[in-house]
Amino acid sequence: MWCVEEPIGVTEAARIPQQRSEQLLEAAAWYAQERHWDVVPGTWLEAVAGAERCSCGDAGCAEPGAHPTRPDWAGQATGNAATARRMWSQQPGSSVILPAGRTFDVLDVPESAGFLAMARMERMGITLGPVIRTPARRTLFFVLPGAAAKAPALVQQLGWDARAVGLVGRGEGHYVAGPPTRVGGRGAVQWARRPSRVNLWLPDAEELINPLAYACAREAADARARLS
Repeated sequence: MWCVEEPIGVTEAARIPQQRSEQLLEAAAWYAQERHWDVVPGTWLEAVAGAERCSCGDAGCAEPGAHPTRPDWAGQATGNAATARRMWSQQPGSSVILPAGRTFDVLDVPESAGFLAMARMERMGITLGPVIRTPARRTLFFVLPGAAAKAPALVQQLGWDARAVGLVGRGEGHYVAGPPTRVGGRGAVQWARRPSRVNLWLPDAEELINPLAYACAREAADARARLS
């Protein structure tokens, strides 16, 4: 079985640069075929004057090599593995973009809060869906569609403000960069908890919101205390 925190299909050979485009293609096809997630090729990294730059051409790109290539990106997404292979074959090295709001939404929290919440959920016997960790030190919890719209009210019922504690819902119109996409020189997007048969059915927001909100509020309070 896959090991925690390593991108899909990673082997020593796959870490060789010339293997990377093949790795991204296989990951995109796997997401479409095995998870029935839509995928769309995003930007990629280019070598320019000895440095890496996002294919979008913006020297100050906030997500180099890890964002959609065009405004109508959502309409270009496919859930067909053969089509995904063809799309990535046309532009090897493209990042893997997963549109939210279709087969999943995402609850996006600070990394430290995410791992604190995961430990608590394990003790509570809560079955998690897949969880991503990003180079921006965020953890993304995959949940059923509709969670992004419900999350602010659910957190408010617990006595906190979702945005103030760093809990963000990502649904329709948003996207996730799927592993093993690399975000410039910051590192690769990785699975903290891999997609598997165990988590084929995603949890609803209500199942995770309590431990997630608690962990986010605790981390936010600790951060305020360190600044005081």
